Order: sequence, then C-alpha cells, then structure tokens
Amino acid sequence: MSVITIDHLARVEGHGGITVELQGDVVTDVRFDIFEGSRLLEPIVKGKHYDKIAPSLSRICSICSAAHTLTSLKATENAFGIRVSPQTELLRELLMRGESIESHALHVFMLAAPDYLNYPSAIAMAADKPAAVLLALRMKKLGNLIQETIGGRAVHPVNAVVGGFGKAPSLDQLIELRSGLLQAQTDSDVVIDFMASLPAADFCRADTTYAALRSPNLDSYYNGDEVMVFAKGSRAIVQADDYRSLTNEKAVPHSHAKHSTFRGSPFMVGSLARLTVNPRRLTGKLAVAMKRLKLVLPADNPMDNNKAQALELVNDVERSLEIIEQLLRDGIKDERSMPVHPRAGSGTAITEAPRGLLIHSYVYDDRGCIVSADVITPTALNAASIEQHMRRAVEQCEDRDEAVISRRLQMIARAYDPCISCSVHLVRKR
Repeated sequence: MSVITIDHLARVEGHGGITVELQGDVVTDVRFDIFEGSRLLEPIVKGKHYDKIAPSLSRICSICSAAHTLTSLKATENAFGIRVSPQTELLRELLMRGESIESHALHVFMLAAPDYLNYPSAIAMAADKPAAVLLALRMKKLGNLIQETIGGRAVHPVNAVVGGFGKAPSLDQLIELRSGLLQAQTDSDVVIDFMASLPAADFCRADTTYAALRSPNLDSYYNGDEVMVFAKGSRAIVQADDYRSLTNEKAVPHSHAKHSTFRGSPFMVGSLARLTVNPRRLTGKLAVAMKRLKLVLPADNPMDNNKAQALELVNDVERSLEIIEQLLRDGIKDERSMPVHPRAGSGTAITEAPRGLLIHSYVYDDRGCIVSADVITPTALNAASIEQHMRRAVEQCEDRDEAVISRRLQMIARAYDPCISCSVHLVRKR
C-alpha cells in the first residue's frame, strides 16, 4: 500500500491536511483531515443575554464576521417575533454584499489563481502579474469600506443590533459608496477577463448535489427561510426549522469537523450551489460573463466554484449599487431599532455567507438568555463533499505521480474556499 500525505494545506484559513491511500492503482481511502481544535463558542454563550450573542459569535471568523452577526440577529429576532423594517433588510443585504466582495476578491485572485498559474503564492504571482493583485486589493478595500460604513467597522460589525441598526449611514456615506461601486464596475469586467484567461482545470467530474438558500427574489444572501437541494434534476425543500434534516452531523475519526449528508449524499454549498439553485439571476451581463467562462449549470466539476465566485463578484457590485440607488431614491431614514421584548422560545436563521449556507439556531428562556445554541458553517457542510470530490479526482487521475495527485487535491480543497477554523464545533448529544 502507498500513502500520499499533505501535512498542511496552504492558502486556506485554519489547519488541515489530506491523506490518500492506494493499493496498487486502487484508491482505498481519501481523507480530508481537519485537526483544528474544537471551537467552544456555543457553550460560551450559554446563559448570556440576547444582546451579547451576535457580538460573541461574530468572533467565529474575521472574514465572515458580518454573516455571523446578521445570521445571529436574524435567529434571535425569529425567536422573539421581531420583524425588522424594509430599510434594515436592505442595509443588511448591502452589508453581506460588502463581505462577499471582500471575500471573493481575496479568494479568486490571492488564493485560487496561483494554483492555475503555477505560483506558490500571490506574492510570487504579483511579481509577474501586478495588475491582477492590485485589482484584488482594490475590490477587497471596497468590500471593507461597505462593511465599515454599514456595520461600523470592517471586521466584527458593531452597528448591527437586534431589531435594526444603531445608526443609519448618512447621505454622504452612501454617495461615497456609490462612487466606489461605479468605479468597481470597470474592475468587474477585468475580473471576468482574468478568469477567462486561466488554464482549464478539468480533472474531476462527478455528479454533485447542491444546496443553497432559496430567497424570495432569487438574489439575496440575507432574506429567505428555506433551502433548496438540487440533485440530478430533482429538487427538495428544507425549511429553516427542519435544518437538522440537512445537517445531520456525524463525527468521523479523522476530522474535528463533522460530516453532513442529505438523504445519504454529500452536498456542496457556496457560489456554485447558489447559481445552480437560483439560475434565473444569471441574466444580462452575468449571462454573457457565464458564457465567456464556459460555465454550464448544473456543473459536474467542483473547480467551477471559482468561476461562480467570479460571477458573484460581478453581481455583488451590481446588486450593491442597486441597493444604494434605492436607498438614495427612497431617502435614508434615521431609524432606530425595533423594540425588543424577550420571550421563551426558539429561533433558527439561515443565510448565505460567502462560502455557503450558514445556520444559527437558538433556544431562549423568558429572560432573553440563551439556553442552547447551534452554529453550523459552510465548511462543515462541505466537508463530506470535499472528500467525495477528492476521491473522484484520484480515481480519475491516470497519472499516479504523487506530485500530480497532490497538486490536484489541493486545488480542489482551495476551490471550495474552506474556512477550517469555522468548521469545528462541539458534538451535539441527543
């Protein structure tokens, strides 16, 4: 038996590795090893008052802190029966778009692109392709500005609170964001040009099950309370309150992240899943860009997630601009957050973080303190699917050279844009 081991997966957040076992040419085992220590934030918030939950749980991640904050607030509001204003919903969507712009720009250019172009890092790539790296930094800066303007700061937002926002952005701040987004439209075209110029990564083909938020207008990261699961042309709907039928987590011996399957099949979440579940958002400029990238949905290549991220980056700029235009047209109101009347009960919220479905579910007592919390992140949901695609890649690789296999497996892992530290949490005893 031969063993291929990748001790440390680079250019991802957190600590993980990959192990492949071969008996001759037969693949006997492929493992996505996650040895990041368990995060204890769920028990930490037990007993805490509702206004401390989102600030605490946003610390799960610095890249996705806005998504954790807003998903937490949404779950608390669902538990207390709070309905926020239309302006709050627009501002929350804008905050999540800013986070997505930042995250996708970082991943597509800095983490994924070096794989395609045979560079060990973005720093090495910058020596030959400085324009691409500078483009990524401009878009990341824009995403940070949106988060800072709406959330109060670029990381771990403080302005988003239960029932609304502490302070609405000013007219001048919205005009500044509008100016930045208008300039970013030109950069968006270059994003597609750059992505279309990358060599093909066609070394893994597999039928894939996708899961994504089914939003009311088919183009929202924040709104919606049901998940659509797409598999081989069939569709199934999972309501937020029934999320455990989708996230039926099981511990596996080689990973601190548990694996989830839907009706026995691993599933993929993230950009490619969102476009597959909500294809009607792919119109106009996005439809042209999709054709240019030669992306066909439903895709059977996990590497296409990078193409989907590039498309979403374009769409995030366009959608953010639409939201700001609407706020400027309607007039930004200096709203105060909705009144909060804590009550005993439970609330579950599902949103779309940059890497895919994010779930927060809480049980509160009548004082408004947490009895129990459950937080399930995109990378935790993707773990089993990552492993499945790695196995298919090894099985389909005619060249048994260790370097070739190792490179392909790392590219698949990075195509998912995993946030490994976010993926580990306590085992739930039932």
